[in-house]
Amino acid sequence: MPNIKSAKKRVLIGEMRNARNKATKSELKTAIKKFEAAAAEGNRTEADGAYKVAVKKVDQAVAKGVLHKNTAAHRKSAMTLKLNKIG
Repeated sequence: MPNIKSAKKRVLIGEMRNARNKATKSELKTAIKKFEAAAAEGNRTEADGAYKVAVKKVDQAVAKGVLHKNTAAHRKSAMTLKLNKIG
């Protein structure tokens, strides 16, 4: 446990950021799972809507520093391929 005031503050800030990042990741995973489920069903209209939401969440995670931009590009590319296979 830190004794210095600034170190105590850094611990609190780290905990807050950890909670914020965890919430962002959770939203992202949920959005991707909804897209995966819609794609597995073969429902094009539902998959389109879920795809847009998932891509938005991925981009938000990059903007917040939760995901690296290359990881985001990889995930969006994989989702796009799945979406195009539905036809």
